[in-house]
Formats: sequence, structure tokens, C-alpha cells
Amino acid sequence: MSVELRHNAPTMYRRLGGCAETGLANGTDRGMTHFLDHAQVVSFLSSYGYWAVFVIVALESAGVPLPGETMLVGSAIYAGESHNMRVEGIVAAGAAGAIFGDNVGFWLGREFGSRLIERYGKTIGLDARKQKLGQYLFMRWGGAIVVVGRFVALLRALAAILAGVNRMDPLRFFTFNAAGSIIWASAFGVGGYLFGASIHRIAGPIGWLALACAVIGGFIFWRYFKSQEERLLRDAEAAITEDAGQR
Repeated sequence: MSVELRHNAPTMYRRLGGCAETGLANGTDRGMTHFLDHAQVVSFLSSYGYWAVFVIVALESAGVPLPGETMLVGSAIYAGESHNMRVEGIVAAGAAGAIFGDNVGFWLGREFGSRLIERYGKTIGLDARKQKLGQYLFMRWGGAIVVVGRFVALLRALAAILAGVNRMDPLRFFTFNAAGSIIWASAFGVGGYLFGASIHRIAGPIGWLALACAVIGGFIFWRYFKSQEERLLRDAEAAITEDAGQR
């Protein structure tokens, strides 16, 4: 298969070039493509096939700023046009990479991030009470944050680390992360396979809309938090204390 991929590399280069320049899978992915230029994407696909999708997606999911979604969709587009790769394999590689990378990010956040926050949090305004509030938010809405974060580029690279830092239950994280990763890889992989390069007309605006919603939602929450800060902090302390007592 690698011989066929190399033979078709010029065509793949043009397709991926168009995808990356238009911010194919998510508008914010466009800002990351300088870490992985078009020629490298083609070269990785030509040399490593499905493993290229797995590795790039896994690295992005673990927090490395790489355009994993562009790699996923670009590979699916190539599979649909050349039939040299199977879309099932691309979706599986993307989902597996996302699950693996997110679990690495979760572990890093849990083992090292929380210690850094405990040690230096006060210097950036994160005292013990606000750290408990973060844990409380992930106790209540961590599943939704992990799933939705998979579809927003910036959150995709940070959600797992934040879940680890805020001590989200590992089994709960794994369940929601696996579900979000499979849905994400299936949606963008099959979308790229069926619609080809024209998917950027759909996925690009959706990506920007998702990012806009995340920013607006964050602002609304911040306003709500400031107006209800003391009550939320008390609720967080009570919930954390109760959870610790049940263990």
C-alpha cells in the first residue's frame, strides 16, 4: 500500500494543502499547521499509513499543538478518492489515538499538574478553595466537558489534562473520553470520506461556531461565578468533603 500512497502523493499534497489552509476540520486547527506542514503530512501517510493518523492525533490529544483533526480528515478524503486506505481503519486509528493521547494527558495532569497547582497556584490566584471548585465542576460536569472538548481544537488539547488536574474519577473520564473520541473520529472520518475536500464548507463554520460557543459559555460562567462565588465555593467544599468521606 505504501507504494500506491507514494505514487499518489502529489494529489494528496494538493488535497491536504487545501484542507489545512481553509482550517478544514476546525478553524483553530489552521493556526497549528505550521507544526506539521503539508509535505510532512503526505510523507507520514506515505510511509506509515494508519500509524501516522494514530500518532498525530495521540500527540495532539496529549497536549502537543499538532493538527490532529486535519490529519484525520485529510486521510479520510484520500481514502475516499484513491481507495488506497480504508475509512474504517482511519476512523479506528483516529479514535484509538484520541483515547490513548487523552489518557496520557489525564495521567500527566493527575500526577504532575495537580502538584504544580498546589505548589504555585496561589501565585496566579488559585488558592485551596478555588482548587476545590475546579474539582467540584469536574465532579458535576466533567463528562460533558470531556466530550464537548473533543470537538473544539483548543479544548481538545487541554480537556484531558484539566480533568487530571481536577481529580476527575479515572473510570468516569475513560468512559466519556472513549465515547467522545469514537463519535469525533467517526463524524470527521466518515464526513471526509463521503464529502471529500468540500467538507471544509461544513466543518470549518461548525468549528468556529463551537469555539465561539465555548468562549461565550466561558464568559457567562465567569459572570455567574463572580456573582455566586461564595455559594459555589461553599458547595464545592461540602461536595469534596462528602466525596472524601465516602472513600
